[in-house]
Parts: sequence; structure tokens; C-alpha cells
Amino acid sequence: MAKQALIVVDIQNDYFPQGKWPLVGADAAADNAARIIQALRDAGDPVVHIRHEFTSDDAPFFTPGSEGAKLHPKVLNRANEPVVLKHFVNAFRETELQAILDEQGIENLVIVGSMSHMCVDGVTRAAADLGYTVTVIHDACATRDLEFNGVTVPAAHVHAAFMSSLGFAYASVVSADEFLAASH
Repeated sequence: MAKQALIVVDIQNDYFPQGKWPLVGADAAADNAARIIQALRDAGDPVVHIRHEFTSDDAPFFTPGSEGAKLHPKVLNRANEPVVLKHFVNAFRETELQAILDEQGIENLVIVGSMSHMCVDGVTRAAADLGYTVTVIHDACATRDLEFNGVTVPAAHVHAAFMSSLGFAYASVVSADEFLAASH
């Protein structure tokens, strides 16, 4: 069986209700991510956490060294689980993520996290382009309302559009319950 790893993307304090950049459904998504984390830990699969920090103190969120840039308590890493610090949307860009995965012979990636329309999308597309087989757990991801050209796009629509797009060509997109049922 191909070796799999879980990538936990940017589930950080600023994305929660008291943070600087709250997402719609952040708590529910983190609860599902925690279920997936536990299942992969129980199976002995590697879990890699991604933590985003901007490089400037005047960033809108995830400022360097801030409480908001820390991993959320619902999904804290264990001592043996690496935390990859990134400064770009794509978690593979200028990080050790691919080296960590390749050194363990990982072929399949399971992805949870935030934001659906940015960093989850970025890492999923990059992973597929690098040859990994990717599964995205859609209800373990969160996003926010967006605005374009005077039109507000509700978070649920943003999320659905991106999950649909990823599911078309880049990943298998399933719910936490579907993933957990198939894992047993």
C-alpha cells in the first residue's frame, strides 16, 4: 500500500472568531481536522503541520511571532510531528515540505486546513503537479466571504467552487466521515 501523510494547512489562531482574519466555520473545520489527525496518528501515518507567517509586522494577520500566527490548540503538533514554516501560499515553495515527504517515501497526501481558496488550493495543486495522489477533506477546510468587482461571494460558495475545481482534476474531495469510513 502506498504510504500516506496528512498535511495540516494553516489552522492558526488568527482564523478563529477572536483572531484578526476569522473564517466562516473555522471551529467546525478544525474539529473535523482533529478527527482526521487522530485517525492518521492511530494508523501510524506521518502528520506534517504547516504554519504561515508573513514576513512583515504590518501584515493583516499571521504577523511574525504573534499569538495569531500560532497553531490553534485543537490541532497542535506532537513533538515528533514537523511544523513547516512558510511565507507563501504554496506550502512547497521555499520550504522543506517536499524533502520531509520524500524522505519517508510518501506517495499519497491527505489535506485539511485553511483557507480553502488560497493555501489549501495552492498546496493541493502543487502536490498533484509534483506527482502525489491527493485527497482533500472538504469539511475539514474553511474559508471566508470574498469580494470581486463589487460582488460579495459567500464563504459557502467560495468553498464549494474551490472544492469542485480541485475535485475535477487535482484531488479526491471527500468528507471527514467518508474518509474515516473508507479507512477502516
